[in-house]
Amino acid sequence: MVKCMSKPLEAIGIDLGGTKIEIGRVNQNGELLQSIRFATNSYKGPEKIQEEILAAVQKLQSVTSYPISGIGIGVAGQIDAVSGMVHFAPNLPNWRDIPLQANIEARLNIPVKVINDVRAITWGEWLFGAGKQIKDVVCVFVGTGIGGGVVSQGNLLTGYSNSFAEVGHMAISLEGPPCTCGNIGCWEALAGGWGIAQQAQQAILHETSKGYLLLKLSQGNIKDISAKTVVEAFRQGDPLALHLMQNVQQALVAGCVNLINLYNPECLILGGGLIDGVPELIPYIDEGIKQRALKVATQNLRVIPAQLGKQVGVIGAAAVVLHQILKDELKK
Repeated sequence: MVKCMSKPLEAIGIDLGGTKIEIGRVNQNGELLQSIRFATNSYKGPEKIQEEILAAVQKLQSVTSYPISGIGIGVAGQIDAVSGMVHFAPNLPNWRDIPLQANIEARLNIPVKVINDVRAITWGEWLFGAGKQIKDVVCVFVGTGIGGGVVSQGNLLTGYSNSFAEVGHMAISLEGPPCTCGNIGCWEALAGGWGIAQQAQQAILHETSKGYLLLKLSQGNIKDISAKTVVEAFRQGDPLALHLMQNVQQALVAGCVNLINLYNPECLILGGGLIDGVPELIPYIDEGIKQRALKVATQNLRVIPAQLGKQVGVIGAAAVVLHQILKDELKK
């Protein structure tokens, strides 16, 4: 995909999250050259946040002698594929029908592409990370929720209305817990960070004696029990945390088996905060897939960790525009 250019090619990637914004210069090899990180402060509203993004981009532009070829922005939420309109961003209060792509493009006069954040992550891992030079890839990132992306025969799938690969909302259990989307038994309600926290809190409410260590780690406040708390208690051998994590493992296997049977990838890439915190989940999921998925789909399947680390959102967002620029160059 990378072509020898007459001059270095740089793009800016923006990872716009609910708690932090990271903006970085990325070259055509997927290398993060420089970055700026600051709190989102979503209470300031969309206009103020956009002004802060513009100021950070201009600061990065001022320290490079090469022109910035494009800007990619990854946002958690529902994005219009053509206009880059942010229809809804669950982590950004009051972000409904915000013309983010048009606003930034008009101010900077640089091509801008707004994309769902997990799809941007998939771009990054596919073009520059663990999925490099692989035509059929499924990426799953387990953090607060569960997100994913699918590359089929070298094409990132988007779906008719640009909502493809909302894997966190696959129904894994018909009698499972309620999800934030309004359904029940969704994958992320069973194995995402918020779902794990909710299950732990509910278990302790029903039987306080079982949650001694979890309560101790959260200074006695049930509402402060998070997925991180559960993992810490799991590491210390707490029975309730062990039980919860066993359920999480089983749910992760079930969801991954569905994806393997459905998309038949060459490679399954696993990342996100929970995977980073409990890396032994990867061999467990790998073994579970081999036991339960269709044999023809698992003969040469590789289950591997994501490679790009915490900068994957920035690199992935930049990769979206770098890929298009390089693709256009190859046509010349």
